[in-house]
Amino acid sequence: MAVLDIENLIVDIPGRADGEPLGLQVKSGQRWGVLGPNGAGKTSLLHTLAGLRPPRRGRVSLNGSPLASLSRRDVARQVAVVFQERQDSFPATVMETVLIGRHPFLSAWQRESAEDIRFAQEALSALSLNLLKDRLVSTLSGGERQRVSIATALTQQPTIWLADEPTNHLDLHHQVAVMELLNQQADNGAAVFMCLHDLNLAARWCDHLLLLYPDGELCFGPAPAMLVPAALERLYDQKLVVAQVNGAPVFVPG
Repeated sequence: MAVLDIENLIVDIPGRADGEPLGLQVKSGQRWGVLGPNGAGKTSLLHTLAGLRPPRRGRVSLNGSPLASLSRRDVARQVAVVFQERQDSFPATVMETVLIGRHPFLSAWQRESAEDIRFAQEALSALSLNLLKDRLVSTLSGGERQRVSIATALTQQPTIWLADEPTNHLDLHHQVAVMELLNQQADNGAAVFMCLHDLNLAARWCDHLLLLYPDGELCFGPAPAMLVPAALERLYDQKLVVAQVNGAPVFVPG
């Protein structure tokens, strides 16, 4: 069964006419990348799939249930959302922030259990944040905050990841580490659906791609069928040169 079932979806973007309706299934273990130029609607699509904004038309189902019928707690028990930017409204340490990932599973005023703390500690370790666990998030760099966001999502133990530029602010080493972590999540049965600006990260790590064109057109399918220079050059309005490195395509501006 699909983790996400998207039927005739039109994302509601103010001031924009209806584009081509989207209908696809995101299944356990798949690694989807969403590609498109700035303003194509990648973030709006992700927020719609997370239930954070209603669609203009169509339906999204989460693990067989209509998304619109689920409470925010029910959604949060299944879906982890990683935003491009993190807004911290109150002072909290890294550990306190990462533990927020367990809040959908706790009742009002319930304290985190030993298992909840273990999940958080494992997430901190996976994102190389152990030495920062007592630091206030407000004192961290942009890249460190992004890793905290991903650790918080990991603590949720989600069945699907909706990640908007998960490598935002990260240096090369941590970009690879985060993509390897998401790859491992898919190997363990989670679905991963992420918006990416870096075409080469998508080519290396994604097995399915969704291309969003600025005129509302879209196409999707297995990554090898989507990584066609003609389609990508039209997507980005940019000539590309393709090379092969270790058997995988690498795209650079022409």
